[in-house]
Amino acid sequence: MGTSPPREPVDGAASQTASSENKPIHSLVLDTGPLIKNDPSSSALLSQAEKLYTIPSVISEIRDPATRARVETTLLPFITIRAPGPASVKFVTDFAKRTGDYSVLSRPDIEVIALCYELECERNNGDWRLRNTPGQKSLNGRPANSSEGNKSESGSVPKNGKEVLETPEALKEEVICPPEVNPSCATSALEETMGTLSVETELEAESSIAHPSEEDRKLHDAEQVEAMDPCTATAQSSDLATNDESESDSDSDGWITPSNLKKHQAQDSHSNTAPQPLQKTLQAAMLTSDYAMQNVALRINLNLVAPSFARITYLKNWVLRCHGCFSITKDMDKQFCPKCGQPTLTRASCSTDSKGNFQIHLKKNFQWNKRGNVYSLPKAVHGSANGRLSKGQGGQGGWGAELILAEDQKEYTKMTEEQRRRQKKDIMDEDYLPGILSGKRSGQTGKIRVGAGKNVNSKRKH
Repeated sequence: MGTSPPREPVDGAASQTASSENKPIHSLVLDTGPLIKNDPSSSALLSQAEKLYTIPSVISEIRDPATRARVETTLLPFITIRAPGPASVKFVTDFAKRTGDYSVLSRPDIEVIALCYELECERNNGDWRLRNTPGQKSLNGRPANSSEGNKSESGSVPKNGKEVLETPEALKEEVICPPEVNPSCATSALEETMGTLSVETELEAESSIAHPSEEDRKLHDAEQVEAMDPCTATAQSSDLATNDESESDSDSDGWITPSNLKKHQAQDSHSNTAPQPLQKTLQAAMLTSDYAMQNVALRINLNLVAPSFARITYLKNWVLRCHGCFSITKDMDKQFCPKCGQPTLTRASCSTDSKGNFQIHLKKNFQWNKRGNVYSLPKAVHGSANGRLSKGQGGQGGWGAELILAEDQKEYTKMTEEQRRRQKKDIMDEDYLPGILSGKRSGQTGKIRVGAGKNVNSKRKH
């Protein structure tokens, strides 16, 4: 009976390090949404990220007992609970105020972004790959400890602790001379070339004008270059090529031609910034389903991943834009403009790209419908003890009794509270039955009607 050779012991630490290097994400910050929806699953999170982070308030936001038990059993042992520092929270708060997302972000949302910002600075030794302001076209700077220490981005080579720039003059002096050629062969070849050129010149001189053309001048310069020694000829030919390129460039500068149209369009669209190198491993990333959080994170240039662990570099969503004062609000439940107070908010699409550019996409040839803007208001209606209205008050049929024209009216506040109370129903209540089972229909559940409507001047209302 043969014995197998003894197996070599496997280093557990080495295998764990090798497996962690294969993971695409080092530190992943989790929001409440992916934990509640279980998308991605706990096994997918552990296989794609080396470390998982979240804040204490995210765990407390999970109120469903079954979901809370699942998170505490499968994920909580592998999640590091950490609160961000005050400096990170202040930076994200100020940034969100500049982008206009602060009004729709809660305190836990800001802390999740701040934690991702803090981990990004720790893993990359600073905020060199982030942005400090929303309108910043380029990143903050270069890494403090760059891996390419031997050569900088500007083409300079460090020498004795100093950077030496490679200028065109220095490159021009380092012209390598070609190997020596037999003088007799070179002389005979030169005589044959000159003889051929002289015959062609005599034939063309009869039909040409007295002043030499641009092609003749270049040909004459080329003949002089060939008659010189190889080293001088190489240097001067490069000078001629450089002069011709500079002349053509100077002629085309300032003019938009079909050849440089793409260049000018790229400059106008702010796409002349240096492209970011692709990262093999994301040092810090955030996983959330909230659009406002995604917008702020993408404009800071934080790494943002989807539930499929694909990196998000472009966002498109909807905002409300005032047609009167052109202000933008991210709160889609608003009916009055927060700036001018008029009910002129329209729904517009917006997008955010990887460079932090926020753009509003407006409708082509849009015209505001002014129908129903001019009408006469009925007389004011006084209150009564029983809450009833006398006949003829508030217009025909009482259409103007509860007319809403501003956000701070008591009628609008009262209807908002009633609508919120109707929508807030505990589905875990034993006495609660959905409307599809009970047969109850609540009717239209849209927004509160503002104004008198489009048919305010119809005869049946007066």
